[in-house]
Amino acid sequence: MQKFEIGSLFELIQRHECRLVLALAKNPMVDNFDLSSIRMVLSGDAPGKNSSGATRPCAAAVFDESCHPFVPHGPIPVPSLAAKRHLLRLVSDQDRGLKTQSNPQKLSQIIEAIDSLASIGRGTVTTDKSLSATWRMLWTTEKEQLFIIKNASIFGTSTGDVLQVIDVEQKTLNNVITFPPDGVFFVRSEIQVASAQRVNFQFTSAVLRGKGWEFPLPPFGQGWFESLYIDDEIRVVKDIRQDYLIVERAPYSWKE
Repeated sequence: MQKFEIGSLFELIQRHECRLVLALAKNPMVDNFDLSSIRMVLSGDAPGKNSSGATRPCAAAVFDESCHPFVPHGPIPVPSLAAKRHLLRLVSDQDRGLKTQSNPQKLSQIIEAIDSLASIGRGTVTTDKSLSATWRMLWTTEKEQLFIIKNASIFGTSTGDVLQVIDVEQKTLNNVITFPPDGVFFVRSEIQVASAQRVNFQFTSAVLRGKGWEFPLPPFGQGWFESLYIDDEIRVVKDIRQDYLIVERAPYSWKE
């Protein structure tokens, strides 16, 4: 750079995946760049200044109690906000996973990003009441769901939202595929919390429903899934078949 410009700095960090930066992180332009490579940000504030507002969640600034920057023992995990944004950016154009099926390089990048987010979620409890929600699928490797999404047009319809509806207190899970305006296929399950991040499930029944008609199907299986990461927006899941699922909290509650 011929002269210092904060935008040019962010571009260089994004391009070269820099890991250590000596700069203030409160500039609003940080939201416009992928800075997920950064592991540490050191503030140049003098001792005694109020540095509490100098950092943003996209970078892991580390200070002692007197606001002096220090280098902690061991690596600093990728900040969750930056890691989440990076993952969501990777899957945003993947048509819920259909395009990823023919792109092993993209799949590898997404799984690497999932692993980064999972490292942040390691040791947290993801099977408490925060798991209860209507979750809408953003991306998956689950072949059966992707087959239905891809081939719904054969039956004269298209796939709408694909959902997981979980109620930890009631110990229920519904896997739901919608076919607007009136069609829906859903599988009912009973669940049991097995650990801090694992839930066991047992399918109990399945229903294919249209306008004015319903066709019951027999239950067909059991297994487990682990919520590797959860927050107030998304959840990242790995299951017994080593499939991955990324879901967001839907803006509505699905009911039978």
